[in-house]
Amino acid sequence: MAKKKTFVEDIERTLYDIRNEDHSVYKSESGLTPDIIRDISRRKHDPAWMTEFRLKALDTYNHIGLPTWGPDISELDMDKIVTYVQPDAKMTGNWKDVPEDIKDTFDRLGIPEAEKTSLGGVGAQYDSEVVYHSIQEDMVKQGVIYTDMETAIREHEDLVREYFMKLVPPKDHKFAALHGAVWSGGSFVYVPAGVHVKMPLQSYFRLNAAGAGQFEHTLIIVEPGASLHFIEGCSAPKYNVTNLHAGCVELYVKEGARLRYSTIENWSRNMMNLNTKRALVEKDGIIEWVSGSFGSHVSCLYPCSILHGENARCEFTGVTFASKGQDLDTGASVICAAPHTSANINTRTISKAGGKATYRSAVKVTKNAPYAKCSVNCESLMLDNESRSDTLPVMDIEGDAAEVGHEAKIGRISDEAIFYLTSRGIDEDEARAMIVRGFVEPIAKELPLEYAVEMNNLVNIELEGTMG
Repeated sequence: MAKKKTFVEDIERTLYDIRNEDHSVYKSESGLTPDIIRDISRRKHDPAWMTEFRLKALDTYNHIGLPTWGPDISELDMDKIVTYVQPDAKMTGNWKDVPEDIKDTFDRLGIPEAEKTSLGGVGAQYDSEVVYHSIQEDMVKQGVIYTDMETAIREHEDLVREYFMKLVPPKDHKFAALHGAVWSGGSFVYVPAGVHVKMPLQSYFRLNAAGAGQFEHTLIIVEPGASLHFIEGCSAPKYNVTNLHAGCVELYVKEGARLRYSTIENWSRNMMNLNTKRALVEKDGIIEWVSGSFGSHVSCLYPCSILHGENARCEFTGVTFASKGQDLDTGASVICAAPHTSANINTRTISKAGGKATYRSAVKVTKNAPYAKCSVNCESLMLDNESRSDTLPVMDIEGDAAEVGHEAKIGRISDEAIFYLTSRGIDEDEARAMIVRGFVEPIAKELPLEYAVEMNNLVNIELEGTMG
C-alpha cells in the first residue's frame, strides 16, 4: 500500500500560473538611469512637469537607503529589473479589441465576466499598460470619472496634478521614490459630491513578463457626501527570476464621504511585493479596507489611514496566508489627527510549511485628537511546527484623553478540536480545513461574493499543500 503523502512540495496554481508568450512591443533596458526614465516618459507622452517629477523621484531614490527593518529583500537587484514592458495592445473600451492571448488570460481569471454581473466598471492592466477600461453610461451621466492614469493626465491634468503623490511623496521611502520615477498604468477615479456609486468598480493587474516590475498608480477622490466601493485584484505566473511590484494607492475621502477598498493580492512566489497604500479622511468620512494577501515571496504592505477631520473613521479587515518560502510582512497603520476619530483593525494571519507571517500595526494619536478611539485585534494561526508568526504593535499616544487597545492571539490548531470533529465523522483533512475557513470567516464575509469565493479557493489551494 502506498504511503500517504503528508506534504506537497509546491502548490498547484494552474489558474494563476498561466503564462503567455512574450509579445511585448517594447521593453526598457534593465536598471535605473535618467535616460531610461526619460525614455519611459517620452513613450507615455508625459507633460513636462511629469517628466521632471520622475527625474526628481529617481534622484531621491538614489539618495535614500533601504529600510533597516522588515523582511530580507537582498535578493532584489534593480540592475536586473525591467521597469517598463509595453504589451502588444492598445487601450480600448471594447473587450473584443483586446488581443486574443491577453483576453484569454483575463477571461480565465473572470475578467470581464464579473463586469457583466456585478460591476459598474472594469480596468485591466497587462504588464505596464492598461489594455481595457470601461464604465457604465449611467455613472458617466452622474459625473463619475473612471479611467486609466495616462488618460486622466491628458483629460484631467489639473486635477491629477493637484493630488498625484501628494499623499505618498517620493521622499516617503525608497520604493515610493522608485514608484514616482517609473510608475505606469493604474486607475483614476473621481466621484462628485453627493454621488453614490451603487455598483463596485474594479481594476485587475496582471504581470506576465519575467524579470520585470509593475508600478501602477491608483488615485481615487471621493468628494463630500459621496460613496464608492473599489475592488483591486492582482496576480502573476511563477518564474525562476525575481519580479517586483511597487504600486502606489492614494485615496482621498472628503467630508461625509465613504470609500471601501477591497484587495485580493495573489502574486506568484517569485514576486517582491513592496506596495504603498494611504488614505486621507476628512470630517465624518469613512475608509474601509478589506485586504487579502496570499501570494509573493516577500511582502511589505501596511495600508495607512490618516484621520484628518473630526469624527473620521477607519475600519481595516485583513487576512494573510504565508506558506513555504514566503515572508509576508503585513499590517496597518492609523494616524488619529482630529477629535473623536476612531479606528478598528481586525486581522488574521496563517502560516504553514515554514512560512513566516509578521503582523505590524502602528497607531498614532496626536495631541490634536482628544477622545480618539482605536482597537487593534490580531489573531495568528500556525498549522505546523515549522512556521513562524510574529505580532509587532506600536502605539504612540500624545494625548491623555484617548482609548487605545491591542489584543493579539497566536496559536495552533488544537488536537481537541480535531478530535471533536473527527469523532463526528468528519475527515481529518476536512476538519483542519473547516477550522481554517472559520478562522478567516470574519474577513471573507466583508468581501464581495465573487472575491469571497476566490479567497476561499485560495485557502483551499494552500491547504492542499499541507495535508494532501
